Amino acid sequence: MHLDLTQGDIKTQIKKLSIPASIGFFFHTMYNVTDTYFAGQLSTQALSALTLSFSLFFMMIAIAGGMSEAVTALVGNALGKKDRPMAVHIALNALVFAFFLSFVLTIIGVLSTPYLMSLLGAHGFYLEESLDYINVILYGSVFFVFAFFMNALLNAVGDTVSFRNILIFSAFLNVVLDYWFVYGGLGIQPLGVSGISTATVITEFITVVYLGYKLTKTSLLDGYREFSLDGSIFKSLIVQGLPPSVNMIMMATGIFIITYFAAPFGQEVVAAFGIGMRIEQIILMPTIGLNVAVLAIVAQNNGAKQFERIAQTLKISLYYGGLISIIGMIALLIGGEQLMQFFTQDTKVVEAGVLYLRVEAFILFSFVVIFVHLAMLQGIEKPGFIFYISIFRQIIAPILLLSLIVYLGLAVVWIWIGIALIVTLSAFVTWRYSVDKLEEVSQ
Repeated sequence: MHLDLTQGDIKTQIKKLSIPASIGFFFHTMYNVTDTYFAGQLSTQALSALTLSFSLFFMMIAIAGGMSEAVTALVGNALGKKDRPMAVHIALNALVFAFFLSFVLTIIGVLSTPYLMSLLGAHGFYLEESLDYINVILYGSVFFVFAFFMNALLNAVGDTVSFRNILIFSAFLNVVLDYWFVYGGLGIQPLGVSGISTATVITEFITVVYLGYKLTKTSLLDGYREFSLDGSIFKSLIVQGLPPSVNMIMMATGIFIITYFAAPFGQEVVAAFGIGMRIEQIILMPTIGLNVAVLAIVAQNNGAKQFERIAQTLKISLYYGGLISIIGMIALLIGGEQLMQFFTQDTKVVEAGVLYLRVEAFILFSFVVIFVHLAMLQGIEKPGFIFYISIFRQIIAPILLLSLIVYLGLAVVWIWIGIALIVTLSAFVTWRYSVDKLEEVSQ
């Protein structure tokens, strides 16, 4: 199957690509909630071990996810040029690259994890339990990387349904496997926290098998007998994939920086920030589907030199993103307290969280502007800006502005206002740069 995104109604194509992707990511979120629930049922220490391991797990996911975006961009551009042999050549080399990437991630992870865990404060049984979880994940990294890359190839040909389907299936299967492996039964001894990671690796293996099968239904694996290793493709994947990888890593760093400046205001504020971010992510989840759609559509049309369709894709995506933002803003302004109370009954945490959500309500569209335009830049093979705006938005600006706010002794609300100003400025700069870059490549 190959969906030609260089012709046809763009509105229909955006919906066809974004809705399945959004649904899939929703169930992926539920997948993570399941793991958190079962860890909490074991013990507070098990839950802490899972949380501690997540930062390292996120690093691996960030690298694999960023590199996979490069796969969609490169293959999509080749398909847009109607150069199917090149698309196949890139796809086959990308899968080999995925194998090498997973091998490197596993080696580095296994060797560095004990030290990094200790650095984060894990010692004794706490360290052992954290390693029990993350080591299983690291040894199964090949499945995580291949799942990202195979889905990226399917996205390039316009298939976001397959990943949605397997994510829904995996979310339900994970509930069964978590219960079985954590508590034991049917010949399986209770595995504790390592049972959660074992269940995760098994579902990822099934995901790879399913996506691999769906990939055989496309033309991207045709001609595999004539496959030749191409170092230039590897280089292109690294150049194209490094900026979005760094962007995702910087997101984790940015959260740490904000937490650092919010911490002096009390544990309730930190807890409110954590819950508020989760609520915000749920509100913005449909925009993840927009990003997938924009990247796939822009990549093919960039290859076909159909720049007017790229501009139209941006316009329509921003319109849909605006509608999502308005609905989200109303939900946060009117129902912020109820949303916070779903996660906690602590009055101080709820009050602090409502304050955070009311500020964030007004910058939801700024996030949409950033996400959509960064996806466009990736699609036209101009990802370098992603690195610079990420460094500014996640590290430099927060450190400078939040340091000033703390120095002046302002209330915690100014921390949230400061972040909102940074996001708004970043959205404007990203929009301006992206428009100029699109005009440049279209000339």
